[in-house]
Order: sequence, then structure tokens, then C-alpha cells
Amino acid sequence: MAKIMNLDGTQQLDLTRGSVEQAYDRWAPVYDLVFGGVFAKGRQAAIAATNKIGGRVLEVGVGTGISLPLYAPHLRIFGTDISDAMLDKARRRVREGNLKNVEGLAVMDAEKLEFPDNSFDVVMAQYVVTAVPNPEKALDEFARVLRPGGELIILTRVSADTGMRRFIEQKLQPVVRPLGFRTAEFAWSRYAKWLAGAKGMELAERRLIPPLGHFSLVRFRKIDIAKAA
Repeated sequence: MAKIMNLDGTQQLDLTRGSVEQAYDRWAPVYDLVFGGVFAKGRQAAIAATNKIGGRVLEVGVGTGISLPLYAPHLRIFGTDISDAMLDKARRRVREGNLKNVEGLAVMDAEKLEFPDNSFDVVMAQYVVTAVPNPEKALDEFARVLRPGGELIILTRVSADTGMRRFIEQKLQPVVRPLGFRTAEFAWSRYAKWLAGAKGMELAERRLIPPLGHFSLVRFRKIDIAKAA
């Protein structure tokens, strides 16, 4: 893995595309069993928000496709993931569930989406932002492929800025990185900083979701400049 420097001069291990791909290839056989129930309420809330918007949906980090049966049948869904092993399970889920509203599934880097600008009405990213090597670059890509008036919906872990929880999260970082996770780098201030620099994006909603209140459902809306004018 590549090394990066913290602002305080200490070193930490950073994620790379290869390490994330390997981690989620390893997770593929047991992902639904381990995380299916734990993240169920957040997943349902995010899908409910997406179903209200409708149109064409990109789910980045679709994984095993556990969310795919929850989308309303009138939506058109395209799913991407860094792990082909995870996508194998998603493909089987599409076949067995006869999910005709799924346009396609493809291996793709969240930081380099292979779609034209303004391609989707909703971009969904569940527990993805904290797992990519360059989160702000991924968020920029999500915004790029989103149509004006559309929404970027993310489920994400929000770490603490201070206190004992912050201390614990920092200590856990070296342990969870090989699993494809981060624990201490994603206080809300980091998302707010990205939003302040993002052109044409606004915060539509932020709310806590289970488990433990450490996660949030966040909706960013791409401003339709034509309508605003």
C-alpha cells in the first residue's frame, strides 16, 4: 500500500485500488451474511428516497446486488463495483430474481466512471465513500454523471472530530484498513469541505441511521441552473 502523511507529520497507510479490490473479493462469499442485516435499515431508507425520485439510477459499489430487488420496477438501474467476485453474486441475483429493470452490471473504478456527463437521475453510493482511495475524487465523479435536478444519495460512516470515540477510531485504523474500511478520516467537516468546493451541488438532507448512530444518510442535489434562472 502507498503511504501518506497526516497533517501532524505522522504516517498512515492509505488504501489503493488493488487493496480495495482484493479486500472485497475476499468479502464476496460472506458479505450478505455479515452485513445484510446490520445495514438493512439504512439500505431501505436510501432505496425509499431513490424510488421517490425515479428515473435512471447508478448504484456505485453495488456489491452482491443486495439492494437490487428493493428498487421500484419502473426505475432503470446500472450497478458498478470494483470487485468482479462481488458482481458475480449480483449477476446471479439479477438472473434468479428476473430483475428486468437492471440495465447492466460492470466492474468500474468509482473515481473513473465510464459514463458521459449528466447520465443519471440518481447516483447511489452505499458505504462506498470511506472505502475508495481518493474520496473527494469519487464524489466529484458522482456529481459529474448526475443530471441537473438529480440527487446523489450516500450512506456513509461519519467519524468523530474529538473525544474518546475519535481516539478509538484512530486506534482501529491500522486494523480495519486491510478489510477495506476506514474509521477516523471522515468527520462531517470533510464532507462539508467537499460540498463547499463542488460546483452546482447543495445539501438536501442529512440524517442519522442505525447502527449505533455512527452512520448517516446524506442527499446532495445537483442544482438545475436553467430552472434556477
